[in-house]
Amino acid sequence: MTTTIHPTAIVDEGAQIGQGTRIWHWVHICSGARIGERCSFGQNVFVGNDVVIGDNCKVQNNVSLYDAVTLEDDVFCGPSMVFTNVHNPRAAVIRKDEYRRTLVKRGATIGANATLVCGVTLGEYAFIAAGAVITKDVKPYALMAGVPARQIGWMSQHGERLDLPLTGQGSARCPHTGITYILHGEQVRTGD
Repeated sequence: MTTTIHPTAIVDEGAQIGQGTRIWHWVHICSGARIGERCSFGQNVFVGNDVVIGDNCKVQNNVSLYDAVTLEDDVFCGPSMVFTNVHNPRAAVIRKDEYRRTLVKRGATIGANATLVCGVTLGEYAFIAAGAVITKDVKPYALMAGVPARQIGWMSQHGERLDLPLTGQGSARCPHTGITYILHGEQVRTGD
């Protein structure tokens, strides 16, 4: 399994890149970045020094992963989605010691042009709709949309919408995989 780095990409010395990762046109990966195996970085992606990326992540064109961002395994970042790391930026005020950490847990999807305000955690398999603005933590399997984003449903691990209420009790089967998901209160889990 070979790593592919396009000739126009800049990978600073010291960056850790896992086997099978593909780095395309005009990508810049800073020296402190740690990237897992089988990842893909589309055109014009930036990866900062204090960034950790798990295995099998897909980062589409024009995404910047600034310091203090962590992606667990199997995360999808849609084209031109935005991470931030300073809550109240001003050009004349240096706030590098105030970065807020953002954690995107396993299997989460962030749609094109969505924005994550720094300091949030996206739960496992959360699904952020295109253009949504995330200002607070997101529950596992939650489907979020709007500005600011609000929960509008639940998604399976396969990326299929589940027929479940937002709260209460219930169960639903993923139409693609047949896996059962159980809602208890405000949390969803897979059935045993």
